[in-house]
Amino acid sequence: MSSFSPNRFADKTVIVTGAGSGIGRATALRLIAEGAHVVATDIVPERLTALEEEATASIATVVGDISTQETIDAVLAAADGRVDGLANVAGIMDAFLPPAEVDDGTWDRVFNVNLVGPMRLIRAALPLMLAAGSGSIVNVASEAALRPSASGVAYTASKHAVVGLTKSVAFFYGPQGIRCNSVAPGAVITNIEAPFKSEFAASRLGPIMQTVIPAPAQADELAAAITWLLSDDSANVNGAILPSDGGWSAV
Repeated sequence: MSSFSPNRFADKTVIVTGAGSGIGRATALRLIAEGAHVVATDIVPERLTALEEEATASIATVVGDISTQETIDAVLAAADGRVDGLANVAGIMDAFLPPAEVDDGTWDRVFNVNLVGPMRLIRAALPLMLAAGSGSIVNVASEAALRPSASGVAYTASKHAVVGLTKSVAFFYGPQGIRCNSVAPGAVITNIEAPFKSEFAASRLGPIMQTVIPAPAQADELAAAITWLLSDDSANVNGAILPSDGGWSAV
């Protein structure tokens, strides 16, 4: 894991979604270690309690479903009028369901969490960033944003849309000091549920995945990439999609 920069986020407030576990938790803890005040949100209260106990500095937590406006409002209230950075990490998989088998419930839920939630949170944070004349947003996309053979149709489509959202924010608000980038992870060791609920998808994707997927990354490795993009160290990077996939995207 790369070395920490203790004061890199001093006096900055950063929102992290999905902060109770996996990449979100690793990102929140790294930001805190580097001086940030973190507003952490997750849908599981116990995870946030554990995060608060481990955090060594300033943190505020909000329990809620990030796809709902109620949670968005609570997160912005906890930020107390200042948002220097936003890491949209929360996401869910789609059981690898292919187009002919995906159900409306899966499609709607995946899009609500993976795309609608980040859009609403960006929309809510932008006025504060614009008033300050600066801000950095990082959306967690996926290898599935780069290829169709990494997941089912709902997850693939939602993560492709996250890339479009990222580039649109970068284009419209870059001249006003706002940067928006994405990290595209490959396999990562987290507790995200990813069962195959389609025999056809397993037969189609299984042989490909067994051949091309590198060893899973640690969540801390993704947190290092996310915090770099959030920081001033990446001041000249805007609208980028950064694969952090062990070379999977080069295959």
